[in-house]
Amino acid sequence: MSITTPEHDARIASMTFSSVYPHYVTKIEKKGRTKEELMEVIEWLTGFDESKLEELIEAKVTFEEFFDQADLNPNAELIKGVICGYRVEDITTPLTQQVRYLDKVIDELAKGKKMEKIMRSS
Repeated sequence: MSITTPEHDARIASMTFSSVYPHYVTKIEKKGRTKEELMEVIEWLTGFDESKLEELIEAKVTFEEFFDQADLNPNAELIKGVICGYRVEDITTPLTQQVRYLDKVIDELAKGKKMEKIMRSS
């Protein structure tokens, strides 16, 4: 049983990364974290370096296209907890789960978690 609706999943898939990215920056900077730390977390999760990320933002890719090109970190499945009212480990739609992984690690960054905890290193 899916905990998200097909409509919810479709809305997430068609959102552009570039429309959400400024909100990520604002969120973490308000909490005293840096854009460099944000880049580090995004790169850890997706494999995208800063120039690739800029390219994707410039191209206005959807989240679906964004994660199609990502090389998801094998430790991403260790990301657990609730974000936007959903328990990430229970989301059955792969794309929606990947977007929520991203939301969750950015949330943890904003909450002041240590980088090695966010990046699920031992």
